[in-house]
Amino acid sequence: MSADQMSVGDMLAATVPMVRTLRLEFLETTAERAVLRLPDRSDFHNHVGGPHAGAMFTLAESASGAIVLAAFGDQLHRAVPLAVKAEIGYKKLAMGPVTATATLGRPVAEVVAELDAGERPEFPVSIALTREDGAVTGGMTVVWTLRPSS
Repeated sequence: MSADQMSVGDMLAATVPMVRTLRLEFLETTAERAVLRLPDRSDFHNHVGGPHAGAMFTLAESASGAIVLAAFGDQLHRAVPLAVKAEIGYKKLAMGPVTATATLGRPVAEVVAELDAGERPEFPVSIALTREDGAVTGGMTVVWTLRPSS
């Protein structure tokens, strides 16, 4: 399967070993929203029986990467997406499967216009972490950049 034929989930699973290790499930990947789920597995649990904070961080960061690829995949020939910084907050105990929903903080066209102008644009991605009952267990913001290839 060529890169053009691969889904965002397939591409991330092929290039990011942690996506495969955690068996992340890609429920939706569009330029507007990416939704991933971390299955409930005892080998990913922490000392209180919920998903380990590191697994939830990886879930949220992977959701942010999925939306970046969906939104800016057509720019990969001239720019490399890179995470610049991330901040996460844990609000409630997460038990069972956890879902991460990522949204872009700036319009795609605005970011591409900066790239067109020779700049290195930065943009935030917000991620909500939720349990199956809909309770928000945490949130993360990842700031990404598109580093021009040349």
